[in-house]
Amino acid sequence: MKELLRSTDMTIIAFATALLEGEDIACFAMDVNMSVLEGGIGIFPRRLMVHPNDHAAALRVMEDNEIDLGM
Repeated sequence: MKELLRSTDMTIIAFATALLEGEDIACFAMDVNMSVLEGGIGIFPRRLMVHPNDHAAALRVMEDNEIDLGM
């Protein structure tokens, strides 16, 4: 898996996931359970991962929808 974006905003992760699934690009959100350690205040960024073969296409989807990759 290759990192596509990083954000502390779960709505961006959810929106990006929906866009990628709409394009038949499989993705996986990592670090979503960090709220247990941080107390739910959202200071640790979550990462959205995609297969390396899909990374270029996923980047285009993010750019087309003006999503900040946070990296």
